[in-house]
Order: sequence, then C-alpha cells, then structure tokens
Amino acid sequence: MSANEQQSVVIGVEERVPLSRLVPLGLQHVFAMFGATILVPILTGLNPAVALFTSGLGTLTFILVTGGKVPAYLGSSFAFIAPVAFIVAQEQWGIPYAMGGVIVSGLVYVAVAAVISVTGVKWLQRLLPPVVVGPVIMVIGLGLAPAALDMTGMTAPDATIADPGVMVALLTLAFAVGASLMTRGFMSTIPVLVAVVGGYLVSVLLGLVDFTPVREAAWFGVPQFTAPRFDWSAIMVIAPVAIVTMAEHLGDVFVLSTITGRNFYEKPGLHRTLLGDGLASALAGLFGGPPNTTYGENVGVMAITRVFSVRVIAFAATLALGMSFVPKLGALIQSIPTPVMGGVAMVLFGVIAASGVRTLVESRLDFSHKRNLIIPSVILVVGIGGAVLQLGPFQLQGMALAAVVGVVLNLVLPRSASAGEAEGAATAVAKS
Repeated sequence: MSANEQQSVVIGVEERVPLSRLVPLGLQHVFAMFGATILVPILTGLNPAVALFTSGLGTLTFILVTGGKVPAYLGSSFAFIAPVAFIVAQEQWGIPYAMGGVIVSGLVYVAVAAVISVTGVKWLQRLLPPVVVGPVIMVIGLGLAPAALDMTGMTAPDATIADPGVMVALLTLAFAVGASLMTRGFMSTIPVLVAVVGGYLVSVLLGLVDFTPVREAAWFGVPQFTAPRFDWSAIMVIAPVAIVTMAEHLGDVFVLSTITGRNFYEKPGLHRTLLGDGLASALAGLFGGPPNTTYGENVGVMAITRVFSVRVIAFAATLALGMSFVPKLGALIQSIPTPVMGGVAMVLFGVIAASGVRTLVESRLDFSHKRNLIIPSVILVVGIGGAVLQLGPFQLQGMALAAVVGVVLNLVLPRSASAGEAEGAATAVAKS
C-alpha cells in the first residue's frame, strides 16, 4: 500500500471501533444491503425475515472462516432468482426442494476451495489477469447502473426534475456527495447514512412515506424457517449457477483487495474466501433463505468511506440478525422510498465501476497493444450489452458471460512481453 493510500484509510481492517462510531457505521452497511437482500426473497417466494437472518448469519460465518481478515458483507444473490423461483413455483417441489439446491450450490464453492487449497492460485491468476478482471469489475458496476436509475424514476418517459421521486433521488445523491467531500472527521465516514436519513426526511415532508406497515408490524416475531429436501432434478436447476456467482466473488474480492491495498487472494487466501461464501449459502439453505454472495453495494460503501473494519461488517451482520426477529424495525427500513435508495445506488454502483478502471491503471497495461485493447472492449460490450448464451441446460448472461469471454480471449490471443501485462490479478494488488 502506498503512503498516500495509508493516509487515506480512515479505519483499517483489524482496527477496533468505539461503540459511538460502530452503530452509525454499521447502520449504513445495513441500509446499503437491505433493499437487495429482501427483494430477492420477495421475487422468489421466500420469506424476507429469513433472508435477513441468513444474510447476517452468512456474513458472520464468512468472517469466522476468513479469520476476520476480509471485510465483506454477504447478502441475497440475484443470480439465483430465476432458478429458485422456478423450483418454488413447482407443485411437486416448492421451497424445501429449492433449499436443497441452494445447499448443493454452496457445496460447489466448498469443492472449488478445496482444489485451490491443494493446487494454489497461480492457475487462477493466469486465467484472470488485470486485463480481464478490471473490465469485469467495470461490468459489475455499470451493469447495475440501469437498476439504480430505475429506482430514481429518471428512466420514465415523462420524468421531469419536478417529479417528487426524481427530486428526492437527486437530493439524496447531493447529500451523499456533500457528506463524502465536504465534511471532515467522523461525518466523512458515514456519507451513505447521511444521505439515507436526509433523503428519508425529505420524503416524509413530501408525503412519500407510508407509516401504516410500521404501525401494524409486531415488535417481535420468529422468522418462518423451512427445512430443506433434496431431489437431483431440482438440484441441477439451481446448483450450476454457483459457477456464475464464483466469478462475481472473484471480482468483489479483487475490488476489496484493491481498495484496501491488501492481497486477499493470498492472505487469508482465495480458498478461504470461497469456503466462507459457500458455507454461507449452504447455511442459508438449511434455514430456508436465498443463496448468499459478496455484496458490491457494501464494497462501494467501503470504497467511499475508507472504513475497512471487519468489526463494522460484523456489527452490521448482527443488526441484520436482530432485525429478522423485530418485524417493526424491518418495516421501518422497508418504508424508505425507492428513490432514496436510487440516489445512493448512483454513487455506490459508480464507485464499483471506477474500481475496475483503477485496476487497469494500476496494472500499467499498455493500450497501444491491440491485445490489451481488444479484451476489455469485448468484455464491456458483452457484459453491459445484455448478451445471453445458451449452453445446453445452462445459460450465461451479463457479467458471467463477460467473464467467460474474457478468460477465453486471454487464453487464445497471443501475448506480447512488451504489452505491460501483469501475471495475475493478485500481482496487481500486491504492487498497489
């Protein structure tokens, strides 16, 4: 890590955080993950309270497996929405058999982690050098951009700046930027929380918040857990998606390595991060929750705030666990209008894309060489353009397809010693 980066880090990975700061820092991570985490169970027919429970439990499991060295938050995976929803909707299967598939998808991670622990990661670094990983990270952020803008309401044909939702989204964005750039001390570390609270208050003044669900919700309730059951046909619909989410995992861990100046591929090791992620999904399946994955939204929060403490992530996970037993708190957060989260997402998703650009810059690739120009170009078009490729019973699209295309191009296109190519993704991190 460079001297400038060390100075810019506000709170380090292993640093202890006093309770007065731990609460607001943890809350903004909860706000960042909440919408997506409960949206997945809503779309798949699962229980949102169980999703919160398994998100918190999965994150704490990940932290335990990685020895408290990787500040990653795990939430409900969007990649599994279609297959899980399909199994849940089938009369002969339903939620229990979907959970069986979720457990096996987690065990796929465990198997890959075991292979890496024996063979090492050099082969993986060969497959995923910065010329591939950088553009894939950009795809992760830019691919989420339409979702962020949809939440703001600015994609509607008749949208104007006078629309209450658009106005709230833009003001929330302004709060996030202002808190990040124009404040000092502790306030500069909680721009997401400042933005959400500011946007929420504006929404209340404009009459956009419905408090009825909050009033009607109970103070205490046990989530409706569902035990898994297993059927190979159902498993084969869900489990192969783990290949897609592993590519997402590699991208998120690389972004974390880049922004923290550490090499998580080597310490604690990619085998440990994959193992933690896989066990988190397997545990989710045991309780009836959706599969977990590392969350780019929370990576974005850390990139903006420069607060990397694992204890903050653990506290956020504990909050999620507690909220799963307090329906009134969950209802209060669900009352946050969508445009507020859209305004925040505009910053968070953009930061992820910018991290991909940083990866390319720090790897010192020479873009006057055609190989270094072609690979990122194709990855960006395939990933952002929405390409879909059907391979027998499997379907690749978006970021996953872009990652596969990038790996193939990197292997088949001739290399040049003068092209400034780093040996692997972890190498670029080590040099930062």
